[in-house]
Amino acid sequence: MHAVGIVAAAGSGLRLGADRPKALVPLGGRALVCWAVDTLRDAGVADVVVAVPAPERGAFAAVLPADVRLVVGGPTRTASVRAALAAAPDRSDAVLVHDAARPLTPPDVVRRVLDALAHGAAAVVPVLPVVDTTVTVDGDGVLTGAVPRETLRRVQTPQGFARAVLADAYAALPDDAEFTDDAAVVRAAGTPVATVAGDERAGKVTVAHDLALAELQVAG
Repeated sequence: MHAVGIVAAAGSGLRLGADRPKALVPLGGRALVCWAVDTLRDAGVADVVVAVPAPERGAFAAVLPADVRLVVGGPTRTASVRAALAAAPDRSDAVLVHDAARPLTPPDVVRRVLDALAHGAAAVVPVLPVVDTTVTVDGDGVLTGAVPRETLRRVQTPQGFARAVLADAYAALPDDAEFTDDAAVVRAAGTPVATVAGDERAGKVTVAHDLALAELQVAG
């Protein structure tokens, strides 16, 4: 099995309060996107395609290895992954889609996803259990009920797919379709999605507090 890694890195970083795309924000002196690419490569995924904002392509090229393929992303995550998938090397028969915003994902998570694909899964995502009490509220914010946690999971990346499964699912999507992740894309096409264990270190950097916590992990 030959896998290609796609890194979605075209986000603006507005919620992070950054003056640049989030993937270029430094963590431990290196851009977030560099950490994400290294995670994939440390797990054996050599071919990597990164979807970037068009105006910042040069900035990404300056921080990433020369053999990382850069493509211009779209206005949504779905559009960016679609563009990166089209640019992925033809020899790959599996695709891992990773978020630049999850810079400290351990390579072992990637290996678990790859192993599931090698053993026949068409689609697989890393997950963690929900540990907090989870409730529903009405329009006024008043608690209306509690959701059983036993079957709830928090989904992480990289998410892995047989290439044909992901390509066919994207081909069936309207150009303006938007999903929060690629598991939702293949599920919309009728493909079951398996799970493997995620890792708390694979948390997503969304706001300034998340970046501060990531800096503590790097420093520790």
